[in-house]
Amino acid sequence: MKILAVGMNYAKHIDELHTKEAQNSLLHTEPVLFSKFDSSIIQPGKPFFVPDFAARFDYETEIVVKIAHVGKDISERFAHRYYNELTVGIDFTARDLQKEIREKGMPWECCKGFDGSAALGKFITKEELGCDVQDIHFHMDLNGERRQTGHTADMIHTIDHIIAYASKFFTLKTGDLIFTGTPAGIGEVKEGDKIEAYIGERKLLELRIK
Repeated sequence: MKILAVGMNYAKHIDELHTKEAQNSLLHTEPVLFSKFDSSIIQPGKPFFVPDFAARFDYETEIVVKIAHVGKDISERFAHRYYNELTVGIDFTARDLQKEIREKGMPWECCKGFDGSAALGKFITKEELGCDVQDIHFHMDLNGERRQTGHTADMIHTIDHIIAYASKFFTLKTGDLIFTGTPAGIGEVKEGDKIEAYIGERKLLELRIK
């Protein structure tokens, strides 16, 4: 099982992290893909333990798709057939380490794919979702306060396009996960925090920070 993730898939998130020149460049490229590892997944009921190798760790709330069938070179118009379950997840990022890595032009794995960097909510089917996947409203509360709100209609690259694009390079297998990008509103987590993440009004993820 592999985990793929998309960086910079919401324009307002690009705005909060990048210069105007970088914003224009990222808005006109194909999806920015990076990977996490199976050890990134936080097991159900377990907390996120703040590591000691960086000074700041940020939450990034995202819609996560689970691949249902093996596929390679998938046409975008058929991509919807390759997944049936979604959830909301948290892509934890070692933010200060990411800044250092970017400046050196190095890969992202150490700041994005470290152990415990991927929190997953309960998966629901597209039928349970009750709306088009590009019309999902989701949000995250930190300690009871709304911190991130997203709508998949605002994605730069749609879920189906991400799947088609990723399958050019990687054979997608049953059980693979795709984190589809975070909207604006990222922020730092600290010991003692509590994260609750929702699709619509349905809470699918609850996570303690320790």
